[in-house]
Amino acid sequence: MTADQIAAASGNSAWMLMSASLVLLMTPALALFYGGMSRQKSVLNMMMMSFGSLGVVTIVYVLWGWSMSYGTQTIGGIFANPFEFFGLKDSIVDAEGNYVEGLAGYPNIIDIGFQLTFAVISTALISGALAERVKFSTWLVFSGAWATLVYFPLAHMVWGGGLLSHFENGFAAWIFGATDGEANVSPIDFAGGTVVHISAGTAALVLAFIVGKRRTFGKSFARPHNLPMVMLGAALLWFGWFGFNGGSAFGANGVAGLAWLNTTVATAAAMLGWLLMEKIRDGHATSLGAASGVVAGLVAITPAAGSLTPLTSIILGAIGGVLACLGVGLKYRFGFDDSLDVVGVHLVAGLWGTIGVGLFAADAGLLTGGGADGFKLFVVQVVIALVAMIFAGVITAVIAYILKATMGWRIDDEKEMQGIDTHEHGESAYDTTGPEIR
Repeated sequence: MTADQIAAASGNSAWMLMSASLVLLMTPALALFYGGMSRQKSVLNMMMMSFGSLGVVTIVYVLWGWSMSYGTQTIGGIFANPFEFFGLKDSIVDAEGNYVEGLAGYPNIIDIGFQLTFAVISTALISGALAERVKFSTWLVFSGAWATLVYFPLAHMVWGGGLLSHFENGFAAWIFGATDGEANVSPIDFAGGTVVHISAGTAALVLAFIVGKRRTFGKSFARPHNLPMVMLGAALLWFGWFGFNGGSAFGANGVAGLAWLNTTVATAAAMLGWLLMEKIRDGHATSLGAASGVVAGLVAITPAAGSLTPLTSIILGAIGGVLACLGVGLKYRFGFDDSLDVVGVHLVAGLWGTIGVGLFAADAGLLTGGGADGFKLFVVQVVIALVAMIFAGVITAVIAYILKATMGWRIDDEKEMQGIDTHEHGESAYDTTGPEIR
């Protein structure tokens, strides 16, 4: 390597280590966000579900998750051989004791850490649909099973060389019946619209129906118990998301800078779009709406952060904020208890962001000069969104029904009414009994 190459690799390594740390922060940030939205008697359980996923998915990722996601021995294009790199065998150092170089030029172990954090946050997102009513032990088992059977295969299919990867003369050609050279269209999922948000949002929808409603759903309004905590969680998620999107450039380069700026402006626009919709619909622009709009904007720009301009990112974000604000009302219309709006925010905004790439990708989208290939890109984006939904929905349902028949999902009605924190964890978030008299 030349001196310039060594310097570039060193800078990229530093950026990717920082990005991995930022994404890792997102799971505790999600715990704050969800915890603040919960009721006082269930805040600890809600936060523990995020921390539980952090523990379980981290371990299974090292054991077989990396191998299933990015192994070279693909199985039907759906997932890779989980035993090829089991326990990160042959993934860290080579036979001479040198660190294995990753595709982006920095050590492979850095990319493993970065990708691990994506698997963790994707699984933890689902927990918001299950507030106040599920066994912690069942959630932990579900976390490992869902990451293994849904997330790792999707990561392989979209990012790891599987069925949905590299559509040039492949999947796009199959869609349009083209021969070599006629379907030069590749899918765009920069940082996880399909793999992360559509999959998690779909899983949340499926679980909301299978697990069932809280006993008080539709009978009383469950207000967030700590809105400052919600806003702090949203702020930390925004901060961590720069690693999520900026790190997906896999280097300290111009694409990372573009992703940073697009993430910022889209999120700001989504927050304003959500607040405007709230004001028109309800007469108030709320702090909860601001925090939720921030997350909706972050979700919407995730698949598009490296492909849009800042101007089209504003448009994408603003529409995403409005759609997500409307989307949270779906649970009342269709009667499913998505407790903390995972479906409205992550599924709706994730779908919009993934499809919106086909409309607004710079010089390639249907509305931005892409021409015939722009139409093809739009169709491809719709198809991968639907494939991700169907795959995640079916596998999640299978896992959920097996756990329902074996471990069971629900805590007792009495425990749910008294508060899940006390009965599942033996503690409460706030001491309201006063000092103990001895």
